[in-house]
Amino acid sequence: MNFHLEFEKPLIDLEQKIKELREYSTDKIDFSSEINKLEKKAEKLREEIFSNLSRWQRTQLARHMNRPFTLDFIRFIFTDWFEMHGDRNFRDDPAIVSGFARLDGEPCAVIGHQKGRDTKEKVFRNFGMPNPEGYRKALRIMQMAEQFGLPVFTFVDTPGAFPGIGAEERGQAEAIARNLREIASLKVPVITTITGEGGSGGALAIAVGNRVMMMEYSVYSVISPEGCAAILWNDGAKSPQAAEALKLTAQDIAELGCVIDDVIPEPLGGAHNNPPLAARNVKKFLKKHLKELQKLSPDELIEQRYQKYRVMTKVEEKS
Repeated sequence: MNFHLEFEKPLIDLEQKIKELREYSTDKIDFSSEINKLEKKAEKLREEIFSNLSRWQRTQLARHMNRPFTLDFIRFIFTDWFEMHGDRNFRDDPAIVSGFARLDGEPCAVIGHQKGRDTKEKVFRNFGMPNPEGYRKALRIMQMAEQFGLPVFTFVDTPGAFPGIGAEERGQAEAIARNLREIASLKVPVITTITGEGGSGGALAIAVGNRVMMMEYSVYSVISPEGCAAILWNDGAKSPQAAEALKLTAQDIAELGCVIDDVIPEPLGGAHNNPPLAARNVKKFLKKHLKELQKLSPDELIEQRYQKYRVMTKVEEKS
């Protein structure tokens, strides 16, 4: 599906001209010289655009509909994927996919938010916003992984937990809180990757990892720019201003020094331009951190996870 952001359009137009010249090029009419010039111009323009993105533009990239989602990463990174459904209490939540797979032959559990690309799929996946049963399903899979001594990989990409009346009636806050508590005490490695949007508690409910990574153009914040703008200025049009204030990009979060462990580089122009390459980059970091964590005992994993989140909060007392 072709979808382009506003700031990508000059580059898309240039690439379209290159494509047209290639189609018109024949043995009798050679446009190779013009094509080479345009390709160099396009490469320079791409570097200029993506080296000067605002926080709002990075937020838009994180939400790009062609960006790889959890099932895409599963297809590119893992083998023998077997999806598990349902929370054994209410129903299955398609906004979260979970199951078991192998990473280079090693069994593991994989859990992540799943968005949709067309209207039908977006509605089916509830725009990647889980209900309580989604979080309970995720926790069920994590506890099964613990029982069998399997590492857990989570992929975060959600604007937040679903705020509907039904979700609240079924215990949305309790489900998130329970996940935070239970994941903190898992005796197996938990590795989290923010692949797109990391929205508040809806993200954190599957993101209490021993290692937490962000992809280069992902975002992570306590609230969306639109929500922040609505609260502060009662004006959703000020979302770009809110994004700047929130400092929600991977680079901003990395500067805090204690929230994430790595920023995973993406192909120039974003992961949607080359999903297989983006997935290979993610896989390299997953294997790196898994190798390090496998050296720790169950008790050491719990303590490391506890200390990681303990140091994120600083309290200042003023007389």
